[in-house]
Amino acid sequence: MSTGMVLEGGGMRGLYTAGVLDTLLEEGIEVDGMVTVSAGALFGINYASKQKGRALRYNIKYIKDKRYIGLKSWFKTGDVVNKEFAYYTVPFSLDIFDEQTFKQAAIDFYATVTNMETGLPEYVKIKEPFNQMESLRASGSMPFASKPVKLKGVNYLDGGVSDSIPLEKAKALGYDKNIVVLTRPLDYRKIKPNEFLIEGWYKNYPRFKETLKNRYKNYNETVETIIEEENKGNTFVIRPSKTIKIKRLERDPDKLREMYDLGVKDTRERLSELRDYLK
Repeated sequence: MSTGMVLEGGGMRGLYTAGVLDTLLEEGIEVDGMVTVSAGALFGINYASKQKGRALRYNIKYIKDKRYIGLKSWFKTGDVVNKEFAYYTVPFSLDIFDEQTFKQAAIDFYATVTNMETGLPEYVKIKEPFNQMESLRASGSMPFASKPVKLKGVNYLDGGVSDSIPLEKAKALGYDKNIVVLTRPLDYRKIKPNEFLIEGWYKNYPRFKETLKNRYKNYNETVETIIEEENKGNTFVIRPSKTIKIKRLERDPDKLREMYDLGVKDTRERLSELRDYLK
């Protein structure tokens, strides 16, 4: 019997996930593999490196720093989240990621990316985060807010475009029991996007364009499937117990802390259920 964990993205809503994971770390709850998306990859990797509190710490510290996130970076580089600062300066120098512990952990870690040529998801196994930082960056590079990230000559963007909640991939990898961490409450469903904007912005990527247009349908269908699996007792889902008004690129430290604290609270309240599920 092997246990997987599936982590949804959602920009700074991912601080909810950080709260969940820090609580699981504190309680000694372990998994065999993680299939992650976007912010789920960027924040979730700290679970595998056993760095409790790191995701909250560096986000609170740097969220108002113009070197990290903001329109200045977007106008200057094409990326709202600054590549050099967020993906290299912070983890290599300012709040160092513990790659050694990550490598020693017996956790298979996958980051989902979307191939812009095919419009399909790909699941990159992260073995050496420092050498695969561009794969992690691709997973978290949101449409419209980011330039495509080139991996082996192919352009990629946010894995959430093509597979927002990769539970089926986790099953295909052989994980019998799965903990799914969502960043939206139970009643949330996506609405149809602005197709005119998509057409203009991604006119050179016809398959990616169609995937992005249909993302809302695929997301909503996946959510319904997850609810069915949850009701059958096949999957354990942790999701926000209430709605917190928080922007995808939220820069208010108090909002980030509120989201994180909700993740801690929701997880603590369900620890007994989770342990029963994992037996």
